[in-house]
Amino acid sequence: MKKLKYCFLTVVFISTSIFAQNQEKVKSQGHTDQNKFRQMKDVLATPNETRTASGAPGYAYTQQKVDYVMDIRLDEDENKIFGHEEITYHNNSKDYLEYLWVQLDQNMRARDSKTPDVMSESFNAPFEGPVSFTKNNLKEKFDGGFNIEGVKNGDGSDLSYTINQTMMRINLTEPLAPGEIFKFNVTWHYNINDINVDDRGRSGLEIFPDGNNNYTIAQFYPRLCVYDNVEGWQNMQFWGTSEFALEFGDFDVKITVPDDHILEATGELQNAKEVLTKQQQKRLDEAKKSFKDPVFVVTQEEAEIAEKLRSTKTKTWHFKAKRVRDFAFATSRKYIWDAMAVNINGRTVMAISLYPKEGNPLWEEHSTRVVANTLEEYSKLTFDYPYSKAVSVHSEWQGMEYPMICFNYGRPKPDGSYSSRLKRGMIGVITHEVGHNFFPMIVNSDERQWTWMDEGLNSFVETLAELDYDPNFITGNLPKDIVPYMSGDQSHISPIMSQGDYVYQFTPNAYTKPAAALYMLRHTIMGPELFDYAFRTYSKRWMFKHPTPADFFRTMEDASAMDLDWFWRGWFYTTDVSDIGIKGVKTFYLTDKPTQQAKDVAKSYNISLDDYKGKLIYYAEEKSGVLPADAKNVSDFEVLDNYMSSLTEKQKAELKDAPNYFYEVTFEKPGGLVMPIILQLTYEDGTKERKMYPAQIWRYNDNEVTKVFKTQKAIANFTIDPDLETADVDTSNNLWPRKVEESSFDKFKEKIKV
Repeated sequence: MKKLKYCFLTVVFISTSIFAQNQEKVKSQGHTDQNKFRQMKDVLATPNETRTASGAPGYAYTQQKVDYVMDIRLDEDENKIFGHEEITYHNNSKDYLEYLWVQLDQNMRARDSKTPDVMSESFNAPFEGPVSFTKNNLKEKFDGGFNIEGVKNGDGSDLSYTINQTMMRINLTEPLAPGEIFKFNVTWHYNINDINVDDRGRSGLEIFPDGNNNYTIAQFYPRLCVYDNVEGWQNMQFWGTSEFALEFGDFDVKITVPDDHILEATGELQNAKEVLTKQQQKRLDEAKKSFKDPVFVVTQEEAEIAEKLRSTKTKTWHFKAKRVRDFAFATSRKYIWDAMAVNINGRTVMAISLYPKEGNPLWEEHSTRVVANTLEEYSKLTFDYPYSKAVSVHSEWQGMEYPMICFNYGRPKPDGSYSSRLKRGMIGVITHEVGHNFFPMIVNSDERQWTWMDEGLNSFVETLAELDYDPNFITGNLPKDIVPYMSGDQSHISPIMSQGDYVYQFTPNAYTKPAAALYMLRHTIMGPELFDYAFRTYSKRWMFKHPTPADFFRTMEDASAMDLDWFWRGWFYTTDVSDIGIKGVKTFYLTDKPTQQAKDVAKSYNISLDDYKGKLIYYAEEKSGVLPADAKNVSDFEVLDNYMSSLTEKQKAELKDAPNYFYEVTFEKPGGLVMPIILQLTYEDGTKERKMYPAQIWRYNDNEVTKVFKTQKAIANFTIDPDLETADVDTSNNLWPRKVEESSFDKFKEKIKV
């Protein structure tokens, strides 16, 4: 018969562990389940008729609706905004409401604001220049904040209200019943902050050296808070960091500005013939047919002419928007305006940019194209973009989002030159802020409570969109990018599941870490097919609704048939780190000669190995990792011959050549996170093989596990996570044989050699 090498061997292993018969029993105390794979029922809210165990909205889910009719006037001479709004509040819940809560975000800038009082500060005068010293120590505090001129019922009578910092309580004379509506009016004004002087806020104005202004205006009107029939009012104070929870509704807004201004806003322009020239209207119509390149509605030459004049007349722009959660606008006489059409699954959406000449040449080259790419890529991964446009507005320092419009930085030097870093930053911020149209402008999570649900999810999809725009784009959101943060001082790191106002490092906590986690979940753990279906399911389920973290976690598992509780618990609820290494490798080969180890064990059991001659196959460990020269050609053994003789021809045909090499690899996990083991085997002939073991490999032992590799070729080295997919904080233990780093002293000796 044909002899095969060492395949399907019946190997008799003699235990090397002898336990004492009379060992003293060890008493142990009971404990709760601390396994990393335990279910998350202890931390997630109990499913109910409003939010189901599958992560979908329940049959009893409700949310409120708030409609606004506003008249806004911008006073460019005084840099003030005056407004009057009529609010219609729809109580769609099953609760009786005794009062309504309204956000007054501009009050963060009021002279009596508590925001500066909660900030630690130091006296840096010796290190400040004259401009900073004057601003921080000599300049009178900016007089911001809402001036509420009146709050009235729909019939014009006074309505009782109470202001508590950035919140205003509307005191209802009688509870608002389920299914009922309440109408009231608010009249107000406030001073517009200079974002370059007073603060780099989300809203304000920039004054150019030529005396013209760029107004990027948001949070400019009293806005209703979210009321949830499970969690109640979201009326946490606005301290300046954690953003906004808002209700959806319909907006009808008229904005009066200087006659020579160009203005864009949330919603559809209702009076184009009144505010645009015939030439501008014609160009805009041309842009709606151009799907390849942007069309200039207002050219740079035209903007340069406009900025030299200052009209004393005004005009009113009229916008309407349905099913949006907020409203913002931007206006200036300096704006260049370009636009192009985007095909979103057969439907035309407009990508638009407004920017002064100071933004060029960077903005005319990239802004609108980045907007278009963002809409296309986000729509693929979530749902078709439902609005008619997305607008990117240039501002020197801002990066902020609102429905259909966002404000973005990225200003070249005065000579028009710019660095690759600035270009990358501009592309990144436009992608990010336009992407916020999806999270949280449509998938409307509570930003004030769970910052990561909008910033983290958005940063993740942003990463994929950026790589589509430029495959070599440095996103800063990959697993390897979060390592410095995760491996830092634990006393200044918070779990992702932390309210945004008290996290130590806001950006890596709310943006980078959740983005890297989701990238890892898609790329490494679930795979794009399973992940994308589940992520799209979540996005569609919660369009125009208010999801919670539990809804996201549950939907991702429900739509993929993957138990990910270990992942959410580790990455989102702890500050544990990922660190998997190779503790040791044992190399074995087959021999018919018993090792000293086998002899010693046999002797301890009073066994004569001669009685088993011809029936035993022994294994020997070569600790050096190098097999003896004759190990590759060990002769076949009698026990194998006898076994082979018993096989049928069909069974013999199904056998493969036996391996020549056996490696027992022990993996250790110094890090607290359980993660898959990604292992690359590099053979002596240079070929490579990749294996991935699911995270569940750690379910019985959270410290170390062992795997055996049986190969026909010698393995030169083992490498864990060769592509840095798991945010491993210590890669020094990822390679076997260990890579010996030359000491600094040795490097010094080499350097001084003559």
